[in-house]
Amino acid sequence: MIISRIRLKNWKNFKEIDVPLMNRVFMVGPNASGKSNLLDVFRFLRDIAKPGGGLQNAVLERGGITKIRCLAARAHPDVEVEIHLSEYDSNEITWKYAIGIKQEVRGRRLPFLTYEKVWKGEKLILDRPDKEDRKDNERLNQTHLEQINANKDFREIARYLESTVYLHLLPQLLKHPQSFTGPDLPGDPFGKGFLDRISKVNEKTRNAWLKRIEGALKIAVPQFKKFDYKEENGRPHLEAVYDHWRPGAGKQKEDQFSDGTLRLIGLLWSLQDGDSLLLLEEPELSLNGAIISKIPALIYKLQKPKKRQVLITTHSLDLLSDKGISLDEILLLTPTVEGTTVITASSIPEIQAMLLGGMSPAAAILPRIKPKNINQLTLFSQ
Repeated sequence: MIISRIRLKNWKNFKEIDVPLMNRVFMVGPNASGKSNLLDVFRFLRDIAKPGGGLQNAVLERGGITKIRCLAARAHPDVEVEIHLSEYDSNEITWKYAIGIKQEVRGRRLPFLTYEKVWKGEKLILDRPDKEDRKDNERLNQTHLEQINANKDFREIARYLESTVYLHLLPQLLKHPQSFTGPDLPGDPFGKGFLDRISKVNEKTRNAWLKRIEGALKIAVPQFKKFDYKEENGRPHLEAVYDHWRPGAGKQKEDQFSDGTLRLIGLLWSLQDGDSLLLLEEPELSLNGAIISKIPALIYKLQKPKKRQVLITTHSLDLLSDKGISLDEILLLTPTVEGTTVITASSIPEIQAMLLGGMSPAAAILPRIKPKNINQLTLFSQ
């Protein structure tokens, strides 16, 4: 199953958007256009649906409704999210889920539902507020999505959303976890517990996945020879062996890996781990351009057998140079004074013409998203 359409009103950078989503989606736009905020709406739905989550926690973790609501919203106070779900490679809508949220104007100022709706196909099977909600307004502080005793008829949506995976691996967290104290972030989005995640996979599957990663590293990393998973004093570790003139002298643990090697391992592991919605933020960071150019093909190869949807944010010319990327797979984010607009690249005739003329998606699209006055940056020191 995939999310085949997203509709938003007053979500962070976005006053209103309505765009289709493909099996693979590349989100491109200038800095501060809202790429991370667009990914975050899928994490928000996950945080509502997951065990121990719920609407109140999901909003609180983001600083409250005032931090979520678009500054361009003006008089319209509601934040609205609607998703359509379809089977992989199908245009038929299986489910639709929609919520509207705003904040109490007095009292505890908690977020509450202005509506919650679920459609199975074209049939509306949940429409809140209902008669029971009107008897007890506090029921609107929770979604039915998060309640096991209330989501029986559409639990498939909850199970799908709660399994969403987001990974933006920060190598320093993985290399030196003891240096970063305090409570871990929910869902471990930056990979501090990445090795623990690897350790929890059964040995046969873990070895198979690591073997594939080893094969990729032999191609991508100079002098790389072997890759192993180890446990020392109850702690998981990764160990690599490099060609070296002294036998046994080329061994390294993860704290000695390059940032690019760690990020590549995280990417390759995530693509194999499960069949749920995968959110990837700038997977090109710290990687050589030749490797980055192969990421779209890698994603396609590993996602298709699992029928898995992957959403990616990127700034990379190398990543978007793959002519196998369809314009329907690219979302173009453009900031305006009334919030960021989002359209598919295929809706722009000039871009379509450029690709027909032999240009890559990168050459056709990236000039459109560079800052208008970028050439003046060289005057900064004058």
